[in-house]
Amino acid sequence: MIQIRVPEVRMDVAPLLPMTTPRLSLRLFTPGDADDLYAYQSLPSVARYLYRPAHTRERSEQVAAERAAQSVWRVDGDKLALAVCRRDAPGVLGEVTLTLAHARAAQAEIGWTLDPRHQGQGYASEAALALARFAFDTLGVHRLYARLDVENTGSVRVCERLGMRREAHLVENDLDGDRWGSEYIYAALAADMVAPSGS
Repeated sequence: MIQIRVPEVRMDVAPLLPMTTPRLSLRLFTPGDADDLYAYQSLPSVARYLYRPAHTRERSEQVAAERAAQSVWRVDGDKLALAVCRRDAPGVLGEVTLTLAHARAAQAEIGWTLDPRHQGQGYASEAALALARFAFDTLGVHRLYARLDVENTGSVRVCERLGMRREAHLVENDLDGDRWGSEYIYAALAADMVAPSGS
């Protein structure tokens, strides 16, 4: 018989933060992070894979303030967005996100966005692994998945380093300006996750 694991419901995850890894600290955003957020979220090359326009300075201020207040994990749609920072230096390198897609079935979507100046150093894999473990071990997530543009080869590598399996290839399922985008869906259960390799 399959035992159903009901997720532990946490009203506020703020007391459990920051999370740390050997090189990184994952913390809630603050309104003061708007400049760092704007530095990469305003880039068309970043916005392309998020299927939305590049952020304006004003939008970055709004997003930083909204994220600073988002620490509730309870119902479908709740989102935790954490600033990825080096432990030994100030500033935000990027972000990792976790969205509660289906509370009863304990399904969550994970995502990451890194400032291009800090890509290629394994930070995305390190931060995503920490957030995935937090999702499984602390938040009671049963299944974690990621949706990404098939041309986003960096994110494909992160998914594969984490031990996520490719479950779907959605062909031309979203419109990015005048370009039809195709997506991969990667997913994992707790037992599938591995330490990142080749980062």
